[in-house]
Amino acid sequence: MTALLAAALLTVPGEAEAGQTTLRAADPSVLRVGSTYVSAQSTGGAIVVRQAPSTEELAGAPARTVWSDAGNLGEVWAPEIVRDGGRYYIYFSAGRGPAHRMYVIHSAGPDSGYGAASKLALPDDKWAVDGTLFTFEGRRWFLWSGWAGDTNVEQNLYLVAMSDPTTPTGPRYVISQPREPWERVVGDPFINEAPEAVRDPNGQLHVVYSANGSWSEQYCLADLRLRAGGDPTYVWDWYKSNGCLFGSNRDTMMAGWDPTLHVNGPGHHTFVLLDGDIGTSPPAGPRFPLMFHAVPKGTPYEWGNRYWYTGTFTWWGDTTYRRANVPGPTSDTGWSLKFFE
Repeated sequence: MTALLAAALLTVPGEAEAGQTTLRAADPSVLRVGSTYVSAQSTGGAIVVRQAPSTEELAGAPARTVWSDAGNLGEVWAPEIVRDGGRYYIYFSAGRGPAHRMYVIHSAGPDSGYGAASKLALPDDKWAVDGTLFTFEGRRWFLWSGWAGDTNVEQNLYLVAMSDPTTPTGPRYVISQPREPWERVVGDPFINEAPEAVRDPNGQLHVVYSANGSWSEQYCLADLRLRAGGDPTYVWDWYKSNGCLFGSNRDTMMAGWDPTLHVNGPGHHTFVLLDGDIGTSPPAGPRFPLMFHAVPKGTPYEWGNRYWYTGTFTWWGDTTYRRANVPGPTSDTGWSLKFFE
């Protein structure tokens, strides 16, 4: 299929134009349940949930605290809200320094009824952040960013099978490491983080993630595409985009992708899917909503200057990802993504 023309794209009914919200915060997580949009956010030592009739209205919606760090776990980062079996699960990282691990709370309702946090028994028990749950081809998986060992050298993306939403089973598998020049512009450590799963119009699995340091305007989104019929646990069945697909620096963009006009360092996004289910991932053609954090151009790039933004994405066909000096075929052609501010 030839690349889709931007002029032919449609916006989702009820979705306004993309733009900066009034919420000065990072790491948005949003899903749609019926006609309601539900978000989760860390507020330091607590997690709040908002509900609104559109993504634009989430920033002004009442924030209900669903969990507080009464046990003094430490810094609470990047809560991710998902639905599974009609229940809501919020995964988050908590700890201090190298003690960060993944935790989960769950409830029958989106903004109340959550119990105490349970630590996820991730294999190898290493530093872990930005975890999320998804189901692909009838099997649950947990996806996160973490360290290979006990030192802060680089953040890799890992995958583990789940027997239920709170129980990992088997070993962890690395599916991406920040080894490409365009994702090593800013390091110490080098970073692959904030992974989000989505399924393309051919039914293939993608993991869109953030690369480069979150403290710099080099932060950007890139894509991993699982080859048709590939094994999600086998790293060489994943093909990586040859550059950023959503970023603010032309030198790191994949050929044919343009940098942002209005924001710097877009990253840590969320695909706004129905029930948060990748089985509801959009077809080819129209634009669909996402949210991400970024810093307005003309503003110093600092964590405190990040805002939640609304945006859109669409599938982009006939895109080849190439690699060298690794096992398996050196290229793979399929769907990629275009992102819009």
